[in-house]
Amino acid sequence: MSHSVLHVALHFLIPGLIAILFFKKRWRQAWLIMVLTMAVDLDHLMANPIYDPNRCSINFHPLHSYLAILLYGLMAAFSKTRLIGLGLLLHMAIDLGDCFWTQYS
Repeated sequence: MSHSVLHVALHFLIPGLIAILFFKKRWRQAWLIMVLTMAVDLDHLMANPIYDPNRCSINFHPLHSYLAILLYGLMAAFSKTRLIGLGLLLHMAIDLGDCFWTQYS
């Protein structure tokens, strides 16, 4: 499996695992909300080139900045925005893992 395919798969699988483990009664809704936070990648459209497999998105794109990640953490702390914040934090964690992958492989 290619690195890019694995990366995208993790953006679907990890929220699914979290949804099933922690939101049992409404896992489908929780999974969908967390997956929809992938829209945060729209900030990649502002970069030139849009996709660079060797670029770390953390603190490069505006919605992947440290300040944005702090705000996502605050969102996760409140029940009304918890799933959105959690989805965004999971997204950033997966992207951070990708940064380590590209730097050390």
